[in-house]
Amino acid sequence: MQRYDLIVIGSGPAGRRAAVQAAKLGKSVLVVENRLRVGGVSVHTGTIPSKTLRETVLNLSGWRERGFYGLAYRVKKDIEGKDLGARLAKTLDYECDVLEHQFARNGVQTMAGSACFVDSHVIEVTPPSGDPVRLKADKVVIAVGTKPYRPANIPFDDKSIVDSDSLVAEPRVPRSLTVIGAGVIGLEYATIFSALDVPVTIVEPRPNFLEFIDREIIDEFVHELRKRGVTFRLGCKLDRVEMDDSGWPVAILDDERRIRTEMLLYAAGRVGSTDKLGLEACGLTVDSRGRLKVDPVTFQTDVPHIYAAGDVIGFPALASTSMEQGRIAACHAFGTPLEPAPAFFPYGIYAVPEISTVGLTEEEVRAKGIRYEVGIARFRETSRGHIMGLQSGMMKMLFGLADKKLLGVHIVGEGATELIHIGQAVLNLGGTLDFFVQNTFNYPTLAEAYKIAALDAWNRMPRVASGPPVAGVGG
Repeated sequence: MQRYDLIVIGSGPAGRRAAVQAAKLGKSVLVVENRLRVGGVSVHTGTIPSKTLRETVLNLSGWRERGFYGLAYRVKKDIEGKDLGARLAKTLDYECDVLEHQFARNGVQTMAGSACFVDSHVIEVTPPSGDPVRLKADKVVIAVGTKPYRPANIPFDDKSIVDSDSLVAEPRVPRSLTVIGAGVIGLEYATIFSALDVPVTIVEPRPNFLEFIDREIIDEFVHELRKRGVTFRLGCKLDRVEMDDSGWPVAILDDERRIRTEMLLYAAGRVGSTDKLGLEACGLTVDSRGRLKVDPVTFQTDVPHIYAAGDVIGFPALASTSMEQGRIAACHAFGTPLEPAPAFFPYGIYAVPEISTVGLTEEEVRAKGIRYEVGIARFRETSRGHIMGLQSGMMKMLFGLADKKLLGVHIVGEGATELIHIGQAVLNLGGTLDFFVQNTFNYPTLAEAYKIAALDAWNRMPRVASGPPVAGVGG
């Protein structure tokens, strides 16, 4: 029986980072992936496809230029599914090639097949063709990710009624779209298709959505979408879906309202891809959504030599945090000490417009009883914003009154997921309002919004708590 220091089940962000980290520590590592090519959910159906689809839509639709040339401006008049699929295929091939090269460069072995525990140290891998192989591992990292939740009462046909996996498997542009679920995935796809001028209705049973995001940012986001004609049905639960005589799905809500569109995307939750792992053989159990419980510091499961990382352990289920979880798990497994992780990491939601946030929201600051002030900057206030033709987008910054320390940064608009890293660095280094006021930013850039927002907050701060202003943009 072949033995490895570490077997990683899954090759998404968490799995690949765990594998490469362990290999760099001189350990023998095998990655088992149930697809023919490595990459996991992130590369094949999740992060990379959705962001590629977004970029393709924004380019072909001329979305970024409409501030200058009007709402009717298009780079390509008739955008079809094949236009979206062509770029997807190229991007996925490239991502797989890069990852395969990374594994080869670090001496990580890979095997295609389905993994199932025989006991806590022995894993049986069944390849697409051929006989099962049994392998032994001193340590194991489970990084299988998640898959879309598909309720039995929803008549999925992967054409008119789809989930996020089947949506990217064969992209097409419907004449109208209903999205069930206002989570990150649902909102991303809803806004991507809205940018193609597809009429979109979003159905969400909760009265609010993205509760972990600052409410003022969400209000701005919703205002933008409503201006584009996106319809929200919040506080409305989907009762059932029926097909009409034309073959179009009809979403029937619990209050008997009916929404008829050419396509329906069901994006109300995901479940851990753990059902075929044979976890009972190694003494592990999962929750109602197939997710594993781990120690939040070490990422060990209830079986100490078995770790889990990535979306399979639940929130925050971000590719960026999954990578770090995989690295931490591998280091802990082989006794390599780690520096404490930074206190704050950013969230990025690749909707149209983007949302990104780091640190405390205004609601959290209030709940903690911290005395604070807010600074706001609109992207249209920057020269770069004018050059780009931006008509929307904002940055919100929170500062403590007692020490002027940065408490949080929240952005909605073009480039939000890139801009957030300046705030992330200052926040984790304990920086204050003075950094933004006194430092020079490239001109013209959207990053100048940091100085504008900081000066906006300074203007409202008690003078005893703040130094003299610095002349400059936004002052």
